[in-house]
Amino acid sequence: MTRRAPGAGFTLLEMTLVLLIVGLLATLVVPRVLGRTTAARQARAAAELEIIAQALEGYRLDAGVYPTTAQGLDALVHAPVLPPRPARWRPDGYLPSLPSDPWGNAYDYSCSDGRHFVLRSFGADHVAGGEGEDADVDRDAS
Repeated sequence: MTRRAPGAGFTLLEMTLVLLIVGLLATLVVPRVLGRTTAARQARAAAELEIIAQALEGYRLDAGVYPTTAQGLDALVHAPVLPPRPARWRPDGYLPSLPSDPWGNAYDYSCSDGRHFVLRSFGADHVAGGEGEDADVDRDAS
């Protein structure tokens, strides 16, 4: 073996080998990390839907019914102005603010009879149905 002079650089072979190893590691690691992003967003949406559902349950305990579709989730943050107005409503609300889903869209809420609600995130495409990142995340009370 020959000794290198101080300050000598790397050979082309050494650089090629390092780039090959880094590229190989990237092809193995990046797909696994990117695949978990979708699962993490869906888990966050499910957790936030559960928090909103608990706030809806608190509202129902005070008002006797869930907010109507017209009142929407805003009834958890601000006292409803649309009828029916609850006789009791917490002065500080049931949520400090309404979260957006992990894709930046508002959560969808509907309640037709005051006793059952459907709460959902429509996923990345914000359209009902879909697969993968476009899949809906639902929470309903029956």
